[in-house]
Amino acid sequence: MTYADMFSEVKGMLAGADVSDIHEHLAYQFNIIGEAEGIFYAEVKEGKLYIEPYEYFDRDVMFTCTVDTLFKLAKGKTDPVLAFTTGKLKVEGNIDKALKLGDLLSRKRKG
Repeated sequence: MTYADMFSEVKGMLAGADVSDIHEHLAYQFNIIGEAEGIFYAEVKEGKLYIEPYEYFDRDVMFTCTVDTLFKLAKGKTDPVLAFTTGKLKVEGNIDKALKLGDLLSRKRKG
C-alpha cells in the first residue's frame, strides 16, 4: 500500500463524520511508520472536519503508529487507550484532547 492509497482510504473512512456539535478546536497529526509511511492531519474547526496530507505545526496532539493500527482504530476494532497502553500508538501533546480521538472516530461509524 502506498501513502496515497492509505491517505485516500483514511479520508474516506472519516469524511462525513458529524462534528457539528464539537465547538473546541482539535488538531491531530498522524505519523504513519512502516508501510505507507507519511504524515497527515485531522482538524475539527468551527464544527467541520478537515483531513489533509500535510504536517500540522500547531497541533494539539501527534499520534505515531503503523497503518494497520490506524485502520483498526478507524474501524473501531482497537480502542485508542488500549493501543497506547500496549505500545502500538504513541501519543505526544495534550492528553485531554488525545482522549477525544475515540469519540471522533466513533462519529463516522455511527453515521
